[in-house]
Amino acid sequence: MKIENVKTLQLSVDPSQLGTSQARAAIERAAEILRAGGTVALPTETVYGLGANALDSAAVARIFAAKQRPSWDPVIVHIAGEDMLEGLVLSIPEPARKLMAAFWPGPMTLLLPRSPSVPDSVTAGRPLVGIRMPAHPVALALIRCASIPIAAPSANTFGRISPTTAAHVLEDLDGRIDAVLDAGPAVHGVESTVLDPGRTPMVIYRPGAVTAAQIRDVAGEVEIFRPAAPLRETPKEALPSPGVGLRHYAPKARLILVEASLGEMTRRLADEALHYPAERLGFMLPTGIEAPRTTPAPVIYSWGRWQVPAELAQRLYAGLRALDAQGCTVILCPLPAPEGIGAAIRDRLGKASQAASAAK
Repeated sequence: MKIENVKTLQLSVDPSQLGTSQARAAIERAAEILRAGGTVALPTETVYGLGANALDSAAVARIFAAKQRPSWDPVIVHIAGEDMLEGLVLSIPEPARKLMAAFWPGPMTLLLPRSPSVPDSVTAGRPLVGIRMPAHPVALALIRCASIPIAAPSANTFGRISPTTAAHVLEDLDGRIDAVLDAGPAVHGVESTVLDPGRTPMVIYRPGAVTAAQIRDVAGEVEIFRPAAPLRETPKEALPSPGVGLRHYAPKARLILVEASLGEMTRRLADEALHYPAERLGFMLPTGIEAPRTTPAPVIYSWGRWQVPAELAQRLYAGLRALDAQGCTVILCPLPAPEGIGAAIRDRLGKASQAASAAK
């Protein structure tokens, strides 16, 4: 499908003022566009998503065309209540019911057996569909107003940095989508945890804000997905889940990851910087880590507190975009510990690093 240049409507909603006439008008306008088969970038608590009617194959095709997303990469369906599962899924495993009770609304996507009404394009032809109920009040209000399930991958050009603000969406998709609904910055800053609750043990395909330890406490044993063969930039078959592709989250700059203890991190960053004397260097620099002295002076993004991984997650994509915008050609980034949401941060940075290197 060819995307003609369109006028992207910019709508704004204050999440704390949903009862105002201005908020209701903005949400109703966005819902009208979705019901008519259009595309709307909407806020969630994780990142901004590019939404369309999940049951309309032509509307879903507009998502793929706008993002330049390949057909082998499935997308997630967003709902506003468990009653919307009817017509989307054929069955719900008992562990999934426990997880819904514990984590919905919230940043957890469950892979469930799809019904025939779900278009093949949503699942890349696979038998499972990823579904979640977002915790963002504007997203929930929009889904309820539209009265349809909304398919919504991240609202960015395929493979690039996910958007955590409406401005990020417009950087990539202005003129390619019908509307963006601006409700301020995303809270978590990394995409949802994606889990298959129908396997034993259950499988996390993409780490997120809901951690493996939390899942284990609620529903039993869980393991992280490990592909049988190395991931390919262009897979030969459909991916088993949203979020497992190699080519994701990448800045334009080359991304170099540095792992060291807090006391050794400044020295390790300085040593790594020596390998790039002719590059414009940028640093994702957490509080508590001293900036290496390089010539010329690097561009510094104040990433957040090293001891608060949730803060690093919330600011991750904004930081990569900021350093790209300042013309950095190489970005050096410390790797947090793999505990809790740190596992999600490492997952995104690992794929961003590989994708950025592959693009060079």
